[in-house]
Amino acid sequence: MTEVWGSAPQRSEGQVRHVPGTPCWTSLLVHDLGATQEFYGGLFGWTYDSPGPCRLGPCVRAVLDGREVAGLGELPPDRRLPREWTTYLASDDADVTAEWIRCSGGTVGVGPLATGDTGRLVLASDPAGAPFGVRQPHEPPAAPAPRVPGTAVWHELLTHDPAVAVKFYKALFPYEVKPAGSVDSDRLTLHLDGRPVASVRGVGPAVRSPRWTTWFEVTDTDAAARRAEELGGRVLEAPQDGPAGRTATVADPEGAVLTLVRSPR
Repeated sequence: MTEVWGSAPQRSEGQVRHVPGTPCWTSLLVHDLGATQEFYGGLFGWTYDSPGPCRLGPCVRAVLDGREVAGLGELPPDRRLPREWTTYLASDDADVTAEWIRCSGGTVGVGPLATGDTGRLVLASDPAGAPFGVRQPHEPPAAPAPRVPGTAVWHELLTHDPAVAVKFYKALFPYEVKPAGSVDSDRLTLHLDGRPVASVRGVGPAVRSPRWTTWFEVTDTDAAARRAEELGGRVLEAPQDGPAGRTATVADPEGAVLTLVRSPR
């Protein structure tokens, strides 16, 4: 995972086309949107814009240096869904991808549906139950944000059976799968056009439900972990050095898990 930060974009006149299968967005649904905005604003320096009416309830887009970097939405009081960051995979045709999800043993929970100025999306889960999204923009988005603190820089699927998971996602997108290295024998890396875009890691029963995780860049992993605690979150895995840099796993006040990473320079 020394080159894990590629998002396999194809550029054209200041715009970028994400290769289908590339993680291209991340969002989080919570019960207290205001408190969640305060937490991530304090942790990453995010400000927020309203995208207008959202089909799934009140929502905002997190903004950093003038660029949208993530989505936050509020669940109705009676909806008791797990609070998890959702990774969205790029698609040129969300409707076709939704059909492939169903045919390959996954479940489509929402969509495909139009989402105003952002195109079409699908909310689904893989055969093991890990939620993920599919995003088809109306037009090529602006060039992706540079790798700066507060931006999502990597996505990893934690699952009990990596081989089964990889088979499912390869049915949707043309991934090339490679071992992440002898040190991380339980981790596989997904490549598109020769570039690593995401990883799949085998986990034991300690992780009850398979899930995608989002990694956010920070300038100082130890300081960011302490700040997360000060803001009401919890440190689940203390800062440690690894092939991808210095990482820590934290949970926000509602329990959504994320990874903080300071990459090697």
